[in-house]
Amino acid sequence: MKKTALYDKHVSLGAKIVPFAGFEMPVQYSGITEEHFAVREKAGIFDVSHMGQFFIEGSAAKDLLQFVTSNNVDTLENGKAQYSCLPNETGGIVDDLIVYKMDDEKYFVVVNASNIDKDWNHIAKYNEKFGAKMTNASDEMSLIAIQGPKATEILQKLTETDLSSIPYYHFTVGSVAGFSDVIVSNTGYTGSGGFEIYFNNDNAEQIWDALSEAGKEFGLIPCGLAARDTLRLEKGFCLYGNDIDDTTSPLEAGLGWITKFDKDFVNKAFLENQKSEGITRKLVGFEMQEKAIPRHDYEVVDAEGSIIGKVTSGTMSPMKKIGLGLAYVDKPNFKLDSEIFIRIRNKDIPAKVVKLPFV
Repeated sequence: MKKTALYDKHVSLGAKIVPFAGFEMPVQYSGITEEHFAVREKAGIFDVSHMGQFFIEGSAAKDLLQFVTSNNVDTLENGKAQYSCLPNETGGIVDDLIVYKMDDEKYFVVVNASNIDKDWNHIAKYNEKFGAKMTNASDEMSLIAIQGPKATEILQKLTETDLSSIPYYHFTVGSVAGFSDVIVSNTGYTGSGGFEIYFNNDNAEQIWDALSEAGKEFGLIPCGLAARDTLRLEKGFCLYGNDIDDTTSPLEAGLGWITKFDKDFVNKAFLENQKSEGITRKLVGFEMQEKAIPRHDYEVVDAEGSIIGKVTSGTMSPMKKIGLGLAYVDKPNFKLDSEIFIRIRNKDIPAKVVKLPFV
């Protein structure tokens, strides 16, 4: 198991440590509900250093990324980030990722921890044709997410960069807590606003401590992976390995908005055909109509008891106080307000297809 540069810090703070994506990671500190509400109402600090970071550089960098990703890299300006995915050759998704344009010949790519090697090999395979310079910086970089309505005020105390001048899904490179060359990005996986900052491992503990100190007056607390999961699920954000994977197409997953057909990319013809013919299943949000908690891999059935899909993510929403989740459901049951049933311990509990986000 790998450890992030902040592992000792989590242990000293009393975090519950669990294995996740090949890393020893903090799953919770004070408790999921307290951490969840801290992010929704004040601020939370997360160690997300297990994520992968690649640099793609050179005159062929843009062309390579344009071909391996689904979104249109041509629309990126310097200092702008883009959510995208890597389509595979069989209609599924290698990974979802964020592409940052640093300049015309330098891009920064952030991928999921469990897919670092897979993504690297996939991009490198196509790079044989393009010849861009690829650097895997995953083991040298740390990533802290400071999220919540007070996050900007807290981070602003530690940087001369005017954070209000960085729009959503934009970034800059500046200094934080006296350390230079920090990528400061207005992004996050919680839906409560805030920033993600990338920097060298050597500075991780000092930056964590500086943020923790700056956040005391605002109610900032450390948060683990469990709260990150309930936060992202309330916003309907996909989790790779649950809601999207090598067998789910971007169109089925509701990611048509990051699938641009005005350019060439891996397996474009298949997805174009799927778009024209229409999808036969779709990732939907649903809310339980009775007290019950849906979980990953629970069967989804119709009123006759026929299996029509499966739950990919589920939880008891801290904000709504009801069970909710995401599921792939067969046509025609994926329409809004459709009544579906989640099979829990051989009982079919009613649920309703609802519009995302939940919160």
